[in-house]
Amino acid sequence: MISIPNDSEYNPFYKTYVSKIDNNDLLEFLTEQSESLPELLRANSDKADYRYGEDKWTVAEVLNHINDAERVFSYRAFAIARGEKQALPGMDQNDYADAADTSNRDFESLIKEFEAIRASTLALLSSLNEKQLSNEGMASGFPVTTRGLVGIIAGHAVHHVQILKERYF
Repeated sequence: MISIPNDSEYNPFYKTYVSKIDNNDLLEFLTEQSESLPELLRANSDKADYRYGEDKWTVAEVLNHINDAERVFSYRAFAIARGEKQALPGMDQNDYADAADTSNRDFESLIKEFEAIRASTLALLSSLNEKQLSNEGMASGFPVTTRGLVGIIAGHAVHHVQILKERYF
């Protein structure tokens, strides 16, 4: 079990994400997401190219962003759990989205990519002990623990699922 992080374990910017988690067992929560998110996306695959505003991402681009962010947050969790002392860089989500070019991607391939990334994330997180979860490092200029990053991973996906349900589906 990995419990929800304390507010002191991550950048306050991410509080809006972490506060959306409704299960104190983050491994269980992430496992449930690994099933529910692909189900939601497959049920709405006909809307993969839909965007609700001219300057907004398509559903496929939102999913690609979830995938990119989970990769980055998982790498940070891995590095900090292993005792990395170097500050880890930030990411500009819009630059990443622009460089991804999802227009040439099959939507199902993006869903399968999420499933693979999440399976890898769960394998990593399941292997960590309490000391590794409590390790603190620097990412995007702020202190963060491994457990803080686990909360960010879970909450970030919830945040985007809510947006998908409210504005896209």
